[in-house]
Amino acid sequence: MEQNSTSGAGGADGATSGPGGADGPRGSLSARIRARLPELRETEARVARAVLEQGAGLVHLSVSDVAALAGTASSTVVRTCQRLGFRGFQELKLQAARQAPESPAPLVDEPAAHALAATLRASREALDGVAATLDTGALAAAAEALHTASRVVVVGAGLSGAVALDVAYRLRALGCQVDAPPDPLTAQLAAAQLPPDGVCLAISHTGATRTTVDTARRARAAGASVVTLTSYARSPLSETSSQVLVAGGQDLVFGLETSASRIAHLAAVDALTHLLMGLRPETARRHLDLSADITADHAY
Repeated sequence: MEQNSTSGAGGADGATSGPGGADGPRGSLSARIRARLPELRETEARVARAVLEQGAGLVHLSVSDVAALAGTASSTVVRTCQRLGFRGFQELKLQAARQAPESPAPLVDEPAAHALAATLRASREALDGVAATLDTGALAAAAEALHTASRVVVVGAGLSGAVALDVAYRLRALGCQVDAPPDPLTAQLAAAQLPPDGVCLAISHTGATRTTVDTARRARAAGASVVTLTSYARSPLSETSSQVLVAGGQDLVFGLETSASRIAHLAAVDALTHLLMGLRPETARRHLDLSADITADHAY
């Protein structure tokens, strides 16, 4: 049941294989770029950051303008665009124009209103990012791996721990044999004991959380498959994964972006469990009915 490790992470050619494309929803361009930042060379990363900083204003710049902003050559700008999945700089400019932000709403002198508006905006952009970065082929392969797995270990630390608990409950309610140890040492032991037809589902916003990466490596060493849910296409976690589900690509800030990344990951979990239900309709229905009965017993 080992899957191709490149189908979800993708190289430069893989950037165009996922959904979204050049006509993706607003916010998907920045998500695509952020998700691929870790795999770019230093000069290419400077170009990518310059593009992010300019946003819709990119349409007014030439390739030499962007090269000057990034302190590099025009050829590097073109190469960076191609590494990001575009044919060249002009195609990148076209997408930037399509995703020009809407006119901002009138300012209201109300902190709560500002907070709510900012949160909802970040959440919408995160969900738009899922459409741009989540490879549907990797998603289908991950669902198939979970469907055939004799046992699943779910792991996530910190803010990703809440997503891990959510997906563990959902998988259990669909009839999967799931273990989601909260202690990192227990998680590593459980992963190391996975059989070859087992799956470790590892969740990490950065893909660089040491305890999560170590757990995934233990599972891989045991011969099990590793499915990763993350915000970045290249990371230590993706390198050990059978399938990489890139959901979003948010800035690493403890605030709106971090919260939005969890929303993006939960949306990916919903899609994954929806596919899994289609693969095991009878088993899923039987266990969902059982879950409903148990839930009813705890309601007034």
